Amino acid sequence: MTYAVRMRVTMREVADRAGVSIKTVSRVVNGEPHIRPEKVRRVHAAIDELGWVPNRAARALRTGQVGVVGIAVTELRRPYLARLVEALVTEADRWGMLAAVEPTHGDPARLAAVLAARGKTFDGVVLIGPTAPVGDGLDDRPVVVVQGGAAGVDRVEEDVVEAAALMARHLDVMGRFRPALLGAHQDELRACLDESGPAPVPCADLGEVADRRAGARAAVQVLERHPDVDVLLCVNDEVALGALAALVKHGVDVPGRVAVAGYGNLEDGRFSTPSLTTIDPGPDRLARSALELLADRLAGTAPRQPRTVVSPVELIRRESTLGRDPR
Repeated sequence: MTYAVRMRVTMREVADRAGVSIKTVSRVVNGEPHIRPEKVRRVHAAIDELGWVPNRAARALRTGQVGVVGIAVTELRRPYLARLVEALVTEADRWGMLAAVEPTHGDPARLAAVLAARGKTFDGVVLIGPTAPVGDGLDDRPVVVVQGGAAGVDRVEEDVVEAAALMARHLDVMGRFRPALLGAHQDELRACLDESGPAPVPCADLGEVADRRAGARAAVQVLERHPDVDVLLCVNDEVALGALAALVKHGVDVPGRVAVAGYGNLEDGRFSTPSLTTIDPGPDRLARSALELLADRLAGTAPRQPRTVVSPVELIRRESTLGRDPR
């Protein structure tokens, strides 16, 4: 019996399939800027169709880069963080890079070890929500911070001001004028509500972990202390789902008596009862911007000054504020 052996797909085949030059394929794979988006899409489509894998060893010898990006995250148990990490891994793959996920568990020493591995194990690091200064990340060993407040590095953050404005307008349209915040650190939203509301907005401290258990506990406490509250605005969807569960358990009608809204657009919110109104921060958009900033630094085409990309958000309106469709 004769077997046909398929040779390794070459860059020439990718170029021919995409209708571009080999140089263009190389520039796309190496994350170089200033390539027409149409060409980038065609090259990535050809790579996906042919199953081509860049020769990372050759690229490392040619550029001094290993083709690996480190992703530092506090933990992966939080569903939203896991979703954002997944988006970053997918986007790194689209750029022809491997991704190594490094949970730091809030340990400064772990974070320092990840940052110190730049130029050795990692070409650069994407850091989600730092809790400590990260130092210089604007050289050929870049650091990009996503949803964090670090100075002196490139950053990507969602448009929290627009998120607050979207939610405030939605509540106004729905006739909800007595909100409470579950999770006190929502400065932009609190500012919007304080400006439009007749009285200061009560806030509930969730403790160290803003999860479902904390949301359930805080929802009950807020309604006991402030029985006139008609909407609970939660710092994330986990807290909101916990609040929903507690309200149902105590026979509180949602949204008839109290509306609930979250932040993060977790998949669970689509299938909760009632389904959850939320802000979608767009993890895919955040990941795309982060890898673009990183690629610019690695290609040596980024300015010396740190850059900040503010990514758009979307309000997802569901039953927890709208009510159920009677049809």
